[in-house]
Amino acid sequence: MKVACIGSGLIGSGWATYFALKGLETTLFDIDDEKLDQAVERIKSNLKFLYEENVIDEREFNFCIERITTTTDIEKAVKGAVLIQENGPENYEVKRKIVADIEAYCDDKSIIASSTSGLLITEIAKEAKVPERIVGAHPYNPVQLIPLVEITKGEQTSDEFVAKAVDLYKAIDKEPVVLRKEALGFISNRLAMALYREAVEIVERGICTIEEIDKACCYGPGLRYALMGPNLIYQLGGGNYGIRGALTHMGPSVEHWWADMADWKTWPEGYADKVQKGVDEEMANRSKSHGNTNEEIAMFRDKGLIMLLKYHGKM
Repeated sequence: MKVACIGSGLIGSGWATYFALKGLETTLFDIDDEKLDQAVERIKSNLKFLYEENVIDEREFNFCIERITTTTDIEKAVKGAVLIQENGPENYEVKRKIVADIEAYCDDKSIIASSTSGLLITEIAKEAKVPERIVGAHPYNPVQLIPLVEITKGEQTSDEFVAKAVDLYKAIDKEPVVLRKEALGFISNRLAMALYREAVEIVERGICTIEEIDKACCYGPGLRYALMGPNLIYQLGGGNYGIRGALTHMGPSVEHWWADMADWKTWPEGYADKVQKGVDEEMANRSKSHGNTNEEIAMFRDKGLIMLLKYHGKM
């Protein structure tokens, strides 16, 4: 089966890595050869990491490289592709132009899936010739490791194409979740930003430092979230009474917390500079084994993800 990745940045090259790992013939498109050369090096780095972690062997490493074709010719990229994964910038106008370019050459039954992290599919697809086949398929970074794909549909997306997309992603061991209606930010980013707004709030109030926020999340609820979602967490927290008992027991206290929590809609002035300073200090304070630079911390993250994925039976 052939798939196409349109756009070869971090997300596009991550998808290409994953598709190749799952045995799919993958064509990676971008507007110039320099971008594609950079993407190939990124893909090789992704695969090298998996080889060093004993996820793939040398033979599979080479097969993955052979499965990926790069091109600056969008007709060559999308012709015959069952799935076309669009990875362009988060901009409606740009994405509509990419969709138009894809539709000029793709097959009638091709799924066009946008990796948008929060835009509305209705808006992306509103000038499409066949809007029924356009779905959102938002991955989580790093794409080649994290199984989640959030499937969204626009007003004209057909249930048939949603079902086809879900089946395809399941067949390659992704975990698709389907939004029943459109929502800016989808599911995971809305949850993440709700948490992060409160993280900003309690730093701004002087309750704790930026580094303590990260420690509290990492060594507390984050450990549980890596194993199960909040509903199952509260199900276990309620013991024999389940989540109903937990919420009934916590109810009055939690309502007081909610009344005291952040509900602002714009970032506090100057917070971007403040948080960068705090994160720089946090990174400097980390042990060498946990990493002190972006690259070292990303490696620490990815090694941990491999262990978690193995525990979940996803690798």
